[in-house]
Amino acid sequence: MINKENIAALRAEAWREELRKSKKAKERTDTPRVRMHELDASYRIQNKEEVNMGLTAEEAMTEASRCLDCPDPTCMTGCPVEINIPTFIKNIERGDFLQAAKVLKQTSALPAVCGRVCPQEKQCESKCIYVQKMKKQPVAIGYLERFAADYERESGNISVPEISERNGIKIAVVGSGPAGLSFAGDMIKQGYSVTVFEALHEIGGVLKYGIPEFRLPNAIVDVEIDNLRKMGVEFITDCIIGKTLTYENLHEMGFKGIFVASGAGLPRFMNIPGENLIGIMSSNEYLTRVNLMDAANPQSDTPVIKGKNVAIIGGGNTAMDSVRTARRLGAQRAMIVYRRSEEEMPARIEEIKHAKEEGIEFLTLHNPIEYIGDERGRVKQMRLQKMTLGEPDASGRRSPIPIPGAIETVDVDEVVVSVGVSPNPLVPNSIKGLQISKWGTIIVNQETMQSDLPDIYAGGDIVRGGATVILAMGDGRRAAAAMHEQLKKS
Repeated sequence: MINKENIAALRAEAWREELRKSKKAKERTDTPRVRMHELDASYRIQNKEEVNMGLTAEEAMTEASRCLDCPDPTCMTGCPVEINIPTFIKNIERGDFLQAAKVLKQTSALPAVCGRVCPQEKQCESKCIYVQKMKKQPVAIGYLERFAADYERESGNISVPEISERNGIKIAVVGSGPAGLSFAGDMIKQGYSVTVFEALHEIGGVLKYGIPEFRLPNAIVDVEIDNLRKMGVEFITDCIIGKTLTYENLHEMGFKGIFVASGAGLPRFMNIPGENLIGIMSSNEYLTRVNLMDAANPQSDTPVIKGKNVAIIGGGNTAMDSVRTARRLGAQRAMIVYRRSEEEMPARIEEIKHAKEEGIEFLTLHNPIEYIGDERGRVKQMRLQKMTLGEPDASGRRSPIPIPGAIETVDVDEVVVSVGVSPNPLVPNSIKGLQISKWGTIIVNQETMQSDLPDIYAGGDIVRGGATVILAMGDGRRAAAAMHEQLKKS
């Protein structure tokens, strides 16, 4: 029977429950964000061991307990692959680490990769309620993602996502970078027969050739790829679509859908005097030779120059990867030359921090205008124009303006240019009727990633012209969902 006494008792209990929740919430919000252990800088510059050392189980559970389990989890709006962030974190909090990994794999083909290289501070973590409402440090979503994926791998209990019954429809993927792998993972789950064609001898695309092992170990990438193999994805290396096989050949082989994820492997240069001197190369060439071709070994077929005074031109993550690689190859003076200030640098804050710890010199507000060679045609100096910041440009960053007469000369014996990349033109140029932008990117419907040729979808750098791993993966997922819907109707 409901009476005044019962109502009063219910209200009192509700009040006590709210009090308990508020106390627990205060405990959560007062817990400081976890700090990940790192190798000492003086040690790590002598090798290619991974710098970040991961979390312990206790650290991961404590960090997971900071999650407030928001009724409207805004963190998910910042994730391009739509990971169920609250669910995987709550599994970590209660110690069910393998289940956390399974949740990640529902939407992400590469959780151990994303936990390491995604810019969470600009994506999921930037949407965390701690940042949005409390002006505090967000839950370390990236660290927790890495922890769950690493725990599963190290436990030996690696789960394979559920696969639908094969439907007999063949799908081709051009390129084995993050966009292609993400697309392949989603399509194989739907029952399609998926074949990934890779131009190089290694699977992984930019994950292998573009990101050094001290940031993303190859063994981690290999485990993620092996999981896709177990799901049924077939990989073919040393096969250049547009040369080895044509668009028409793929049709003759019975492929009903094609996803182009051939990346942006064409380097950009600045077209300044002396740029063709020996010792000047693109970051693409530099990192590919070191990461994939054992170029650090003097006995390699394609050894790379090991400069003592090395300048990297640019301020993005690839520039940081290049300059930190140079330091590990013995550079005594390794420099970042960037025409804007440090605040405008697009590189991750963590990468800038690690570079500084490793003794990298930052020449910000400097821009190269000329390279000077010696009698052998090798670069020996660079002339730098000092800059100041003017009004913001179209991207919102303040435009660099030269300071008249403020020019200095710096000794260098190696220069790596990292000022951007352009899409690989081979695939787009080999397919008649494919609509291409003036920048060489494939034009697609941004919601479906479908091109003007109905059987061709595209994503990643071949569409964006240069983007993050997670954005490329998001493209792959959107393309897979759209292609699946189209094929169901045909």
